[in-house]
Amino acid sequence: MSAAPNPVSEKTDQAGQDTRGGLNDVRTGRIGPSADGVPGPWSRLAGNPRAMLLVAAVLVAVVSAVVGGSGAWPADLTVDVRSPLDDLNRWLVDNRTTHPLFLYFLLHISNSAESSVDGVLSVLESLGFIGVTVAAVLIAWYAGGAGLRRRALRTAATALATFAVIGLLGMWEPAMETLALMVVAVIVSAVVGALLGLAAGLSDRCQRVLRPVFDTMQVLPAFSYLLPFVLLFDIGIPSVFVATVIYAAPPMARLTALGLRGADAAALEASASLGASSWQRLTTARLPLARKQMLLGLNQTIMMCLSMVVLASMIGAGGLGDEIFTALSTVDVGLALPAGIAVVLLAIWLDRTTAAAGEQLEDPDAGRHAKWYALWPGIVAAVAGGAVLGAVLGRKEWPEAWTVSISEPVNTVVDWIERELGSGVPVLGGTLTWSEGFANWVINPVRDALLATPWWALLLVAGVLALRTGWKAVVTVVLSLAAIGAMGLWDRSLDTLSQVLAALVVTLLLGFAIGILAARVERVERVIRPVLDIMQTMPQFIYLIPVIALFSGGRTAAVAAAVVYALPAVVRITTQGIRQIDPSALEAARSLGAGTGQQLRQVQLPLARPALQLAVNQGVVLVLAIVVIGGMIGGGALGVDVVRGLAKGDLGLGMTAGIAIVCLGLLLDRISQPSAAARERALV
Repeated sequence: MSAAPNPVSEKTDQAGQDTRGGLNDVRTGRIGPSADGVPGPWSRLAGNPRAMLLVAAVLVAVVSAVVGGSGAWPADLTVDVRSPLDDLNRWLVDNRTTHPLFLYFLLHISNSAESSVDGVLSVLESLGFIGVTVAAVLIAWYAGGAGLRRRALRTAATALATFAVIGLLGMWEPAMETLALMVVAVIVSAVVGALLGLAAGLSDRCQRVLRPVFDTMQVLPAFSYLLPFVLLFDIGIPSVFVATVIYAAPPMARLTALGLRGADAAALEASASLGASSWQRLTTARLPLARKQMLLGLNQTIMMCLSMVVLASMIGAGGLGDEIFTALSTVDVGLALPAGIAVVLLAIWLDRTTAAAGEQLEDPDAGRHAKWYALWPGIVAAVAGGAVLGAVLGRKEWPEAWTVSISEPVNTVVDWIERELGSGVPVLGGTLTWSEGFANWVINPVRDALLATPWWALLLVAGVLALRTGWKAVVTVVLSLAAIGAMGLWDRSLDTLSQVLAALVVTLLLGFAIGILAARVERVERVIRPVLDIMQTMPQFIYLIPVIALFSGGRTAAVAAAVVYALPAVVRITTQGIRQIDPSALEAARSLGAGTGQQLRQVQLPLARPALQLAVNQGVVLVLAIVVIGGMIGGGALGVDVVRGLAKGDLGLGMTAGIAIVCLGLLLDRISQPSAAARERALV
């Protein structure tokens, strides 16, 4: 859709104060102020006006909900938004072939996107499956450093396994369609992101303008990018292409700007002292020093392009995403799984290849192992030879006889899971029983409590929660929540919010527990690291497939998918935050006799609080993204409105739901966002 500060001088006082207070509480057994005057929890609460204000706001909301019992948004405060959007949609449809805006601008973008994707697809088809596989293997080998080095051979083997399994699963043709769209989208996204990054990295004014734009784009669910471009370009490749570029360009821009601004000042000064011009300093010093960050930005852009291309199948992207979307629409796990495996393998191949290229940049001996510029003619010749061999053998497409169907066995396993594990497990019940219980005892009560709370009380609580971040956040939160009510989507938005809150609680409980364990036990961190790596490369759509097999769709399935999707980020940030606290604080705690649990509760967790706040913020954003997508597997609420709007062409319905999702994303992000000081400490 980033542990605590390291400086010893300033932090030592703060860390020492917290540690002394906690340890004195342990030794004396006191709950209130400790022996040396450090205030207890109730005293600290009484001395924090914002905390007292929040408690008062929550009490007002609870009492008003109990007394009133209904929190419906007043009909007098609603505005008809759907009708103007429907009128706009009709105007766009009627004028799409005649208006100058389309003829002289949007039509050129549309035609360029379609012709570029068709051109790349034609090249892939002309290479045939042998040529494409050879090209993928050699590019991965080249990115890993070439030669017989372990890294090069490992990345090459990953590429070979990826395309071999894709062919065996019968997913070759849709994979090529996805890859063709990916190639074009990645190139344009990288160029646009690099140019924006250059502007933000070299100009303070551009940085101030672009930063809030990127911050806002980062919290928006992927769904919200599709709807506006369907209005402009209709369903098909052009709308998918533009939405993907806009969705995937910000990481490249952010990291390019970060790399340029973080360039070694001594190197820049040396370049200037030698008489280099501004352009020469950029090309010979700044950009080379920013290569590592730029390559990381390219990696993130590639992953986001793949995620959007797969998700955009519902607006005509085709390829592997279309296979998954069709299967999910009919709840056919056996049909969805082969395409899902193909998408995951593509993600792993792309991630490992770009990661290997990044490691290569850091290898000081890379130039001695192979002269890279001398390898390209051989790579091109090998790819051409593979294409010619396929043409001679008459095997451009992957042979049908070499495919294996796993749909029936998978559906057999799913049926067994539903029959044996759904509700037939003694004492425990089963996955379907758990699903129903979680919905009845967690999601429904949260939703009912939100719906029973008066709208003005929710506005009050939301505003007070955002007050910690600043008055701008308060205004954003209150206006976002009010906009949801004004559009007449109050109840459906609170339904979505209840699923987000339920998923967030589970995510944080699991994420904090696993992250703390990984931070304290290095073996655990080594074991889960590759699992987290794979989970973070998987596109959002893929998480819906296994939860259908376990929970047969519904709101619990959407929550489960959101938990699994958001968990890796929470675990990583928690682990990093706890590991990077000031070692002197832990040493002081041990010297005073603190046990392991006391060190965790009274030293590590308090000092890692900025990182934990950042983990909460990331968890909120990621959970919302999947809960919304879960609308297509029975999650309901705003997600299903967006899906229906896209599928049936009812853009008035889809756009209003999309705007409500954007408002919900802004609201949750601003409430959970760490303060500026905490954010800086977490990123040190």
